[in-house]
Amino acid sequence: MKGIFFAILSLIISTLIIPALILTSCELDVPIRDKPRQLETVESDLKVTVLNHKTNEVMELYLEEYIANVVAAEVPATFEIEALKAQAVAARTYTMWKIMAFKDRENPHHPEADICTSHTHCQEWLSKEELRERHGRLWMYNFWGKIQEAVEETRGVLMTHSMQPIEPLYHSTSGGRTENSEDVFSTPKPYLKSVSSPYEERSPVLTDEKSVTVKDFIKKLKDQNGDIEIKEKNLASQINIQERSDGGSIKKVKIGNKDFKGTEIRQMFELRSSDFTVEAKGDHVIFKTRGYGHGVGMSQWGANGMAERGHTYDEILKHYYQGITLSKLKSYQ
Repeated sequence: MKGIFFAILSLIISTLIIPALILTSCELDVPIRDKPRQLETVESDLKVTVLNHKTNEVMELYLEEYIANVVAAEVPATFEIEALKAQAVAARTYTMWKIMAFKDRENPHHPEADICTSHTHCQEWLSKEELRERHGRLWMYNFWGKIQEAVEETRGVLMTHSMQPIEPLYHSTSGGRTENSEDVFSTPKPYLKSVSSPYEERSPVLTDEKSVTVKDFIKKLKDQNGDIEIKEKNLASQINIQERSDGGSIKKVKIGNKDFKGTEIRQMFELRSSDFTVEAKGDHVIFKTRGYGHGVGMSQWGANGMAERGHTYDEILKHYYQGITLSKLKSYQ
């Protein structure tokens, strides 16, 4: 009965309440941060239903309360405040986009809730208890107020395109340039275009190297495609990168007699990104990657690099999401 109640509540919110709240579309005057403030729990009139994928519990949370815990889970709290604000707006926009995307149909992953706590198909979310366990009490004392400030100072702000919330994809590190959405997910989005991301040098995952044995390399390829013709001898000559995207990721690579997408190779060998080089050396195959994640939308470490250089959160968002407008939910005005 409890699951039915939340399913009905979610349907009412998505079909009746959300459309009425969205949107007042206007260019917002973005306040420049003065000094940190200690804030109480951030709340709003709007609530969302959230499936905790670890406990299988459906939680009813205030939107801004939910966003604060997403920001805390998604990016380091040591980030500049303007980068945290950008993350808060991206997370809030994603939540509203998700609700609107499934307003006429059930979400197959969690039909009983608007959104869930898993980053695999929603956004990462950690409770205060989980944050305290992961980082310690001193972290909570030093950084929780800062995260709440970032959420409060962007309260109700969304990114929109044609008066609708955008799908604000984001990732850890792009490796210097983001990707066009159609090069990764097939569907073109006018606001998800490849742009430069030059300030990622402090990212701990900017580059990576992974080595697999030649035997394991060939075995994985054959497990994926039994018709592949490939030999251990002269392996280097049998690997040919044929096309890269505007962002630098591999779109197509020919191995043996078969073509693979870069995303397929990334998944197969658990690489950090599809922007990689591959070299056969002795009895090993060596992958060198740039960036971490799918590369579409905002680079979180790139956003922090921009913030370190004095850019405000609206400047960061308008750089990574082309042609968007910053709008505000009506109930927040």
